[in-house]
Amino acid sequence: MGHFFDWQDGGPLRLELRSIDGRDFTLLRRIGYRSRRYDEPFGVPADPEHFTTNLASVPWMFGWLVPRSGEFTPAAVLHDGLVLPGGYLGPVVDRTEADLIFREAMVGLGTGRVRAWLMWSATTLGTMWHSRSPLRRALLVGLLGTVAVLGVLATLDLVDVWDVLPWMGERSLRDELVGGALGALVVPSVLALSWGRLAPAGVIASVALAFLLHVTAVIVLLYAGYRVLERLVSGPATPDGVRLRDRVAGA
Repeated sequence: MGHFFDWQDGGPLRLELRSIDGRDFTLLRRIGYRSRRYDEPFGVPADPEHFTTNLASVPWMFGWLVPRSGEFTPAAVLHDGLVLPGGYLGPVVDRTEADLIFREAMVGLGTGRVRAWLMWSATTLGTMWHSRSPLRRALLVGLLGTVAVLGVLATLDLVDVWDVLPWMGERSLRDELVGGALGALVVPSVLALSWGRLAPAGVIASVALAFLLHVTAVIVLLYAGYRVLERLVSGPATPDGVRLRDRVAGA
């Protein structure tokens, strides 16, 4: 695996961050990373005018599974540098390669391989969307949309509202649960083959979505209720989530 080091003296990594607004950070000290994939090291400069990081870009509804920071934080900072034009020193890499280096760096830091591959697949979704390729975007939306629709249909089938999926049907609850689990594993995996060399990321992301769909739906509903209650109690917020009424009152 690769390893991080202090760019200035070559010693152990010193990750020193300064908060900008609690969400974004700048580096106070340049960090370096040697990947087994390249002969030259990568460096992310301490340049607040050209580089900021939000650590791990995790959608809020998945924060219970993957936090924004942890043992993988240096890898997240490195990845933010690698995908930012002019945001790093070292060999030229595209975004897909940057994602692979991110995965390698996480594993090298001691991040569990399951979590590392989940986070890698999530960054691959962003890479496909940011590619601005109509085909890649269509494959991305098509796969995730199909999995979401099949998840809803499987739920309706499970509660005997609409029996439409052949791998479930009119069976006992146990058999329908087994059939639903197999469907959530096999169908997304087959559909993900349309992603070509990014198929492994598609398999991981779509299967994870299939199994976490109901948990995510519940979290979204609970969070929506919280947002409504917070607005009633604290007033409207800025796009950054700052409640101006209370801030002005406390000034």
